[in-house]
Amino acid sequence: MRYLTFALTKGRLADKTMELLNKAGITCREMQDKNTRKLIFVNEDLKMKFFLSKGPDVPTYVEYGAADIGIVGKDTIMEEGRNIYEVLDLGFGKCRMCVCGPQEARECLKHHELIRVATKYPNIAKDYFYNKKNQTVEIIKLNGSIELAPIVGLSEVIVDIVETGSTLRENGLTVLEEVCPLSARMVVNQVSMRMENQRITELITSVNKVLKEERDIIL
Repeated sequence: MRYLTFALTKGRLADKTMELLNKAGITCREMQDKNTRKLIFVNEDLKMKFFLSKGPDVPTYVEYGAADIGIVGKDTIMEEGRNIYEVLDLGFGKCRMCVCGPQEARECLKHHELIRVATKYPNIAKDYFYNKKNQTVEIIKLNGSIELAPIVGLSEVIVDIVETGSTLRENGLTVLEEVCPLSARMVVNQVSMRMENQRITELITSVNKVLKEERDIIL
C-alpha cells in the first residue's frame, strides 16, 4: 500500500487540522514533538505522511501530486487557482474576504468609478471587480499592512480578509462589500482521487462524520 501524503498549512490551521484528524482516528505521534526538526512526519500503521507548508504552497503541492491531500484556506484556493478538487469545508478558520475603506469610498463603489484597489489577493480582487461587479479598477499588489493603503492615499479601497474588523475600526475604515465567506478546506489531487478513490473517500467520510457530530453538539 502506498502512502497517502497530507500537506498542512503551518500554524493554527495545522493545529486545528490535527485535532480534527485525531478525532477521526487519523493520528501522527511524530508531530506532537514540538522540538523536532523533521520535515516529513509518518504514521506507518496508517501508511500516511504529513508535512507543513506555507498556505500559498499547499495547492501547488497538491496539484503536482507531491501531496495527495491538502488543508488550506479558501482564500488561498481562490487566489492560486490550481487544478485541484475542493472536497470538504472544515468549518474552522472562518472569516470573510471584503472590500474595505473609508465610508466616503462607498459612493465610488456604488457608481462603478475607476478606482485603485490595494490587496494581497490580486486574482480574487480582479475576479470580483471585473467579473462580478463589471467595474474597471486598478489593482495594486501589496504584501504588508493593507489597511495603510487608503489612509496614505495609495488606493481608495482594499480587498482583504476580515475576522473581527477591529483593525479596520481603529484606523477609520469599514467593510463596504463582502466578496465571499472563507474557512479551511480539504483539497485533493485529481489523479489521487481516481487512483486512491476508496481510501480518500473513506477518509473524507470519517472527517465529515466528526464535523457533523460537532455541529450537532453545538446545536
